[in-house]
Amino acid sequence: AALTVRFLTRRFIGEYGDMEFIYSHNLTVDGREILFHIWDVPNSQGEEGSSEEKRIQWADSFVLVYSICDRASFNILPLKIQFIKAAKEGQNQEKVPIVIVGNKRDLHHQRVVSSEEGRLLALSLDCGFYEVSAAE
Repeated sequence: AALTVRFLTRRFIGEYGDMEFIYSHNLTVDGREILFHIWDVPNSQGEEGSSEEKRIQWADSFVLVYSICDRASFNILPLKIQFIKAAKEGQNQEKVPIVIVGNKRDLHHQRVVSSEEGRLLALSLDCGFYEVSAAE
């Protein structure tokens, strides 16, 4: 949620509840006006049911964010990505755009997931990879 709000407003807000929101945002990219619809979903570790399937079918691309300070948020990524690919690519064999984002880069002193681990996971799952700080 912090990363989404930072993208939309250029502001950082540190605390969020476990609320799900859909945002719409216009942005000019390469001279073209693009309308983004962002379905911001908090971590749903055990959820692989109809509501997650609905979100996957709704989306054209995926940004999966983990905290570099939270190993569990990183460890669930492979299953999430496999679930997304099975749901999306099974339909039309077209590669679904997925980006893995390690957040909280500013908290390097609390890091438990290395940049290299993130890069290797993204490479092994054919995803993009970035590390960012929503706070900065």
